Amino acid sequence: MSVRLDTSLELLLERAPKASERRVLATVVATAGSTYRKPGARMLLMDDGSYIGLLSGGCLESDLQIHAREVLDSGVPRAVEYDTRGPDDILFGVGAGCEGTMRILLEPAGPKSRAEIALNAAGRASQRGDSASLIMVHHAGQLPLGTYAADQAIDAMGRAKAFVQVIAPPPHLLICGAAPDAQPVAGTARALGWRVTVVDHRPSYALTDRFAGAEVRVANPKDLRAEVDLSRCHAAVVMSHHLPSDEAYLRELAESNSPAYVGLLGPKARRARLAQELGPVIEKLSGRLHGPVGLDIGATTPEAIALAIVSQIHAWLADRGFSEAVLS
Repeated sequence: MSVRLDTSLELLLERAPKASERRVLATVVATAGSTYRKPGARMLLMDDGSYIGLLSGGCLESDLQIHAREVLDSGVPRAVEYDTRGPDDILFGVGAGCEGTMRILLEPAGPKSRAEIALNAAGRASQRGDSASLIMVHHAGQLPLGTYAADQAIDAMGRAKAFVQVIAPPPHLLICGAAPDAQPVAGTARALGWRVTVVDHRPSYALTDRFAGAEVRVANPKDLRAEVDLSRCHAAVVMSHHLPSDEAYLRELAESNSPAYVGLLGPKARRARLAQELGPVIEKLSGRLHGPVGLDIGATTPEAIALAIVSQIHAWLADRGFSEAVLS
């Protein structure tokens, strides 16, 4: 199942002001050499001079604001290029020294604009856990420059250059257990733009207002497969602090082929006890179960443990090696 770790689109949509403030969308459409961001990265430049997101380490944004002001005043999209390779960098006066080139599409992105419609369509697909496509036309004769959704009609006239971005869904984390220490895990994942589903059989724990931005369900652990489409989850963490519930969650996850990552909170002795209770079923989690869950970063507080857990999942999704947490 494909997944996208660059969730800048989701974070941009979440942080964009809801008011009808004029704004310009800046999208990287082509790069060469060493650059801070790659094609598909975006930021919003607001009418008041503020901006959301970054396309460089802060070295290009001031110049982009000048171009954005011209786009706001004219209402006409444009593409600008930056070459930070060697002496040519002096021509732009930004002194970035990044040794790369970047082409950036700038377009009005206010209410009901083509850009807003396209981004919102991609955002809705992301929230459903579906893929989406965006087409950024950045060089053309008569075709208007700008961002188009895949289902928007494009009347191509003459030759044009466009960057087509296929947007896979962001990571979907399932948290089995809504005890207090599950809150920072959900919060850390949400801060990265991940989708989060929290399940617990205790109504006093499974409260929506305790898990901002997450989907929260009250359900019997034995009904996990019926309550959640596990095939659309990329990772699960079992952390109910209730041994029978954790056993039921692990049994349900074992009987499903998804997700491919299952984290178990608690020391090695607890994992061994659960494995004994599960019997032969534990073999169905072979290669999938990570317990104690989390990177070994010396975490002791709930917030640090949440960081260790989400970091390990991120490393696993990125196919990077990692060391397991060590808890006695």
